[in-house]
Amino acid sequence: MAGRSTAVHNGNELKKIVVDIGEELHLVAATEVKVGRRIWGAVRHIDVVLTDPTTRMRIGLECKYQGSTGSAEEKIQATLEDIRAWPIRGLVVIAGPGFSQNMRGYLISTGSVVEVEDLSDWLRLYFGLP
Repeated sequence: MAGRSTAVHNGNELKKIVVDIGEELHLVAATEVKVGRRIWGAVRHIDVVLTDPTTRMRIGLECKYQGSTGSAEEKIQATLEDIRAWPIRGLVVIAGPGFSQNMRGYLISTGSVVEVEDLSDWLRLYFGLP
């Protein structure tokens, strides 16, 4: 899936690309899946949930795009905290030139964040796909 991030211009495009990658791997994609509430009462939704139709194994994916420097990379820590409360495994998918190199490197090193270019390979390993 090399080169996909250069085609991403906003968060909605990133979400569509994530769904497309899942479907290319024959996974079932659902978007905006309700997963309870946040501590202050707001309804929490997972951007994309991918399910293996054979094993029923699932993963939730939060899509974060950052076109320029700003607060999206700072909000990822809160997103990682939200994911810990989900009843399924979760991962943050990032794209965009606005993530600083240091923040990008740190986020990827956590094991809970992946660049969209690497998502297909990551999902193949997670779901045990060829």
